Amino acid sequence: MFQRFFKKSKKFHRVTNFVSQPLKNVKIQSLRTENFTNKTLHKRLCLTIAILNTPETAANGMATKELLSLNKGAGGRGAVSARVFATPRPEGTKMKILLGATILSAGFAFSGGAAYAADCGNVTIASMNWQSAEVAANLDKFILEKGYGCSAEIVTGDTVPTLTSMAEKGQPDIAPEAWVSLQPEIVKHGLEGGKVVAAAKILSDGAVQGWWIPKYLADANPDLKTIPDLFKHPELFPAPEDKSKGAVFNGPQGWGGTVVTAQLFKAFGGEKAGFTLVDTGSAAGLDGSIAKAYEAKQPWVGYYWAPTSLLGKYEMVKLGFGTEYDSAEWKRCTSVADCPDPKPNAWQVDDVQTLVSKSFADRAGPAMDYLNKRAWTNATVNKLIAWMTDNQATGEDGAKQFLKENEALWKGWVSPEVAEKVKAAL
Repeated sequence: MFQRFFKKSKKFHRVTNFVSQPLKNVKIQSLRTENFTNKTLHKRLCLTIAILNTPETAANGMATKELLSLNKGAGGRGAVSARVFATPRPEGTKMKILLGATILSAGFAFSGGAAYAADCGNVTIASMNWQSAEVAANLDKFILEKGYGCSAEIVTGDTVPTLTSMAEKGQPDIAPEAWVSLQPEIVKHGLEGGKVVAAAKILSDGAVQGWWIPKYLADANPDLKTIPDLFKHPELFPAPEDKSKGAVFNGPQGWGGTVVTAQLFKAFGGEKAGFTLVDTGSAAGLDGSIAKAYEAKQPWVGYYWAPTSLLGKYEMVKLGFGTEYDSAEWKRCTSVADCPDPKPNAWQVDDVQTLVSKSFADRAGPAMDYLNKRAWTNATVNKLIAWMTDNQATGEDGAKQFLKENEALWKGWVSPEVAEKVKAAL
């Protein structure tokens, strides 16, 4: 909320390194309220203050680096919180800072939530740049705000920068969908260094990659269970350019999954079995090949992963590998594009976990219980993000859709009291 508000004015620079001591040399200059466009539920409190830029408040050349929290009740009906944004100024000068805050209106059921808010306070939630992570971030925001009285803000994130920042600085507070298998050393550093706490594995069955076939094909050919089974039947998968060969559809160049698929194709003897690899050229090309085959009820086999909206729309079955995952072989050759002698291997199921900053975990109170329980399956997420794609829905829309359609699931994550607050907010 604050991020969106302050983006509108380029003369304010966000200060991210806060210290815990109260602000000094502060003088309130004006105070006003104005409507805030959030379905008439909130009003915005605009507070203009002046801060004398002394050496004490000008560390690192910034006018202030502190978080100002106004935890007073708004007429007994809500709570106010605000972050300070400031521009660099020469020492000894005064400056004006506009603080955006939110007053929860009388229409919001705040009784009981205020007790949680005292512990929970402000919380930043990383929204990664893919649908499942976006909807997870918005789900956490909704439940933490409506159920626990937190003041939640979604910030833009991505796997490497977010996990690195959490491990080194303890910010942001929550990464709902952290693919920890992709950055194991960074995550280990954060956990051992006391900056990060591991919460629930949000994908209870893990993130999966591999070779898939349509369910209608699996039902018609119950002997097709593994890649070795597949390579016995090139006639079932005629290639687009050469019907005498079977086709395995691969992802575009540059993807790690594309490299692994090519190496597994070689390791399992795909060419000798009468198959060829088909380069789909792009993510859209890969998706299009599945959609075309599925809608015509034609055979298809190739690389894909979950959770994805496409697998929520088209029911697919993942083939087994006929062997166990070998970490040493994976590093030596399976994942190395120019390795000449790959051996049969299996794809590892990726751990996808919620990571929480230690500072938030320590103050979160009951909200941490929710983060330790909140988990869903690939099937649930696939269906949800397929709905989002079909309806051009945002992560916020998806979160509300999930809460409406999966009450029995999410009620198991929270107390009855919190569940009633979340339902009322819907």
